[in-house]
Amino acid sequence: MPDIVETIVYRFDELSETARESARAWYREGGFDDDWYDAVYEDFQSIAEILGLNLKTRTVRLMGGGTRQEPCIWFRGFWSQGDGACIETFYAYREGTPRRIREYAPQGSELHRIADALQAVQQHNFYQLRAEATHRGHYYHEYCMAISVERDSPPWQDMTANAEEVVIEALRDLARWLYRQLEREYDYRSADDVVDETIVANGYTFTEAGQRFG
Repeated sequence: MPDIVETIVYRFDELSETARESARAWYREGGFDDDWYDAVYEDFQSIAEILGLNLKTRTVRLMGGGTRQEPCIWFRGFWSQGDGACIETFYAYREGTPRRIREYAPQGSELHRIADALQAVQQHNFYQLRAEATHRGHYYHEYCMAISVERDSPPWQDMTANAEEVVIEALRDLARWLYRQLEREYDYRSADDVVDETIVANGYTFTEAGQRFG
């Protein structure tokens, strides 16, 4: 004969403060929605388009059996040395970038600086610079991007001095900027008041010690 075991469960606001900390730890470790970073990715894709980046895509299988294309953006964080973000992309000059990025992100001083740097180096090379960034290795940070730069010049003119370094550093700075946005979003969603609100809104129940029930 099966045994019937009764367990008393508690809503979050019924827990002691110690138990609430356990409940918060459970949520932070596994309760996050898988798509918590989607808004950051969407914003970054708009910024990338303005700056002249054409992000590569990869095929992702869906649970229902279908597929979809997702941008080649990766990150790992946020506590270990070597954590960061990287992208795979093609880059070419896009007209009006400094103006457009300021219209899109008026307070984004780092984005303004990156756009200005790309604009200046392109101007010195008659807007003929192109680049490609590809992920390499097993980690995800800006130095995991293998970046090649060339000048698409019919008479085979060389790039100006330091042009390659300027483009490479601009793309790596952009990856650093992306990582900071992801970290900021994660910190916001991990804050006690936001975690508490989310747990309550979802109606999760816990044991007296704060362990997730069921």
